[in-house]
Parts: sequence; C-alpha cells; structure tokens
Amino acid sequence: MQFVDEAHIRVEAGAGGNGVVHFRREKYVPRGGPDGGDGGRGGDVVLVGDESLATLVDFRYRKHYRAERGGHGGGQQRTGRSGADCEVPVPVGSQVFNDETGELIGDVTEPGQRLVVARAGRGGHGNARFKSSTNRTPREQTDGTAGESYALRLELRLLADVGLVGRPNAGKSSLIRALSAARPRVADYPFTTVQPVLGVVRVDPERSFVLAEIPGLIEGAAEGAGLGARFLRQLARNHLLLQLVDIAPSDGSDPVANVRAVEAELASYDPDLLARRRWLVASKVDQIPESERREWLDLLAGELEWDGPVYGVSAQAGIELERLKRDIMSELEREREPQ
Repeated sequence: MQFVDEAHIRVEAGAGGNGVVHFRREKYVPRGGPDGGDGGRGGDVVLVGDESLATLVDFRYRKHYRAERGGHGGGQQRTGRSGADCEVPVPVGSQVFNDETGELIGDVTEPGQRLVVARAGRGGHGNARFKSSTNRTPREQTDGTAGESYALRLELRLLADVGLVGRPNAGKSSLIRALSAARPRVADYPFTTVQPVLGVVRVDPERSFVLAEIPGLIEGAAEGAGLGARFLRQLARNHLLLQLVDIAPSDGSDPVANVRAVEAELASYDPDLLARRRWLVASKVDQIPESERREWLDLLAGELEWDGPVYGVSAQAGIELERLKRDIMSELEREREPQ
C-alpha cells in the first residue's frame, strides 16, 4: 500500500431539526393548547483512532464527510430524532489541523480514541416552549442551527520508539530487516525505500520496541529535495534516533561528511531533532578486518566529536545486532520508568 502522510478533507456536522407550530386537537377539547415539539440535535463528525490503518490513502478517494441532520419536531411535544454521528476512522498518530488557519485541533494517539472535529447544530424550539400566561396560543418556533463545517488537514506521524536516519544506501533497510520482521526492498542503488517502514523489534517474548526507517536524506532534503523531506516530520515522535552511516562507502565518499550532511538536514528542518538523543551506528563493518574495527570506529567518533554511543554493525554478518537492540530496549525502559 502506498504511504500517504497528509490529506485534505472537508467535514460538515449535521444541522439541528426545526421546531414546529402545532396545537392539540382532541374531540372534546375545543381549545387545545400549543404542543409543537423541538427539533432534534444534528450529528457530530468524529475521528476515531483505528490501529488497522497505516496510511491516509483512503482520503484520496473520499474528501467530504457529512453527519446526519436532526429530525423536525412533531405534535404532542414530540422531539425530532437526533442525527447520527459521522465516524471517520483514521490511523493512530494522526494530527488534525484547521486547513484555513493552521490551528492544531487535536491529536489521535490511541486506538479507539474519539476526536470531535465538527460539532452538531442544536434543535430549534417548538411553540410549546413559548406558552405563557400572557401568550396562550403562541405561533412562534425557531429553526435548528447549522452544524460546524471545516476544511481539515490530516498529518500522520509514525508512532515509533526509534527512528532510523541516514544517507541513501547507508544500510537502513538491511538493518531493519535484520532486526525485525519488516521486509523493505534492499538493492545496490539509492532510494530503494520510498515510504516509511515500521518494524517491531522483539528482544524477548515480553519486551519489544518499534523501529521506523524513513527514506534516505540528501543535501537539500529539508527544502524538498529527494524523498526524505516529506517524511522528516515522522521523526518528531521518536524517543531515540539511530544515525546510520556506511563506514566504507562504495562510492568513495567520506563517512564523516555523510554524517555531517544528514545532521545539516535535520537541523535545517527542525533544530530540536539535533538536540534529541542520537546514537551513531556504523554499518557494513564486516568489510573491515575485525582487528581494525575498533580503531575505525574511534577515528570516526573522534573526527565527529561524537559524545554519544557508537556501534559498529553488519546486517549481513549479524555483527553487534543483539547488543544494539538490547541496549536500545534498556534505554527505552529507563525512559519509561516513573521519575
């Protein structure tokens, strides 16, 4: 399925039903009083978190969502039927904005969570409401009010614990395949990943975390170049970022320069991303003799002045994968502990 992380829709809540003017008519009651009932309330438009959905692709085919209007009032002070809500399933992780003002309306973060995005109109009053000692035969009623109507923008942010970033062909897809059951495309050309990939990394039967890979970042990604730009927002909810770099690139590029390039794009898009916890993960270390690996990693960290954890891994040879995932799990568990 194609990944769609933004959609534009219009929502319209139901209008309230009208109140009615009606007088009681009974055989032996020649002067029956007013008994016009109120109109029913309209229906709301409600977004509902659905964990079975992974993208916003359904909103490409349906753009308008309208709740049912309320029924009109009736005689004998009968209130009109309330309109049914329009429930719209959305993926967990969806943010909802007013498309005209840019205001954040709400955030759907849990399965089953309900977010009302357009409120229904109220029902109007029937003439029974206007009866008084001085007005025994009121012929007044009010119409129901209109429901709210908005143009909305939906944005989907992946709810992953750990984000995997790096240049194209840094080995991100190979790593997520090796750590989880996710099966992104792997090939020897850039941009094999064209949509975010989620994988569940299981450390043991009762402990796991979610790892997300976004498409590779190139220079100018924050301004729209390449494929990674539109997915940089997906990193906003990750608790930890793994910055992956090929320690011995086949194109002869400098690993240090590659790390700096990715950092520059993160900082250009959102400086807070650089302030987030990041671990440096050098991939494809099986291409370096085992006796020299530690020296290569120390040299890389030294040139980068990296003060965080540094790992050397190989998805193909299985080097250091077990230690990496256990350390990630421990880090996440420390964060989850009550302070």
